[in-house]
Amino acid sequence: MKQRIFLYLFIFASLIALYIYASGSNQLSSVRERVNFLEEETASLEDSLKSTKLQVLDMQYFSLENNDDALSYYDELDLDNPSRYIADKLLETNEQKGDNPLIPYEGMESDFKINKIKVLNHKWIIADFSDGKFWGEILIRYELKDDMGVDFTLIDHLLYSQSGY
Repeated sequence: MKQRIFLYLFIFASLIALYIYASGSNQLSSVRERVNFLEEETASLEDSLKSTKLQVLDMQYFSLENNDDALSYYDELDLDNPSRYIADKLLETNEQKGDNPLIPYEGMESDFKINKIKVLNHKWIIADFSDGKFWGEILIRYELKDDMGVDFTLIDHLLYSQSGY
């Protein structure tokens, strides 16, 4: 009788060990699949990050902040952020009543005002303008005077039709 109890205990312990082994094996394969999936996701995200970095560098190419030759123009002046200073001066032209004087169109819905500004270098600015319904873009030449005033000259302009063509 003692032998049978030991035999049953041995079989029961063997079944428990087999169950634990099978369960652990399944968990291990599940973890390996998850690790492989995460490695693929990480590689995909790294590629996406590299692509995004290249796009950002490409968008910053025409930018005063990244143009050392254009920035050297401002070396003698005491300006911490010349791009922001020029943009602020351009935005001051919006403060006049009516349409912005640099925009050669009359607002149809309301007054045309400059919205977004990109200082390209030490001479040119591209800006977006809108009256709330119609919009366009202008290319502006600017010159910083000795008294820190700024003269703006319209070079070219574009008004989009309502359909965008």
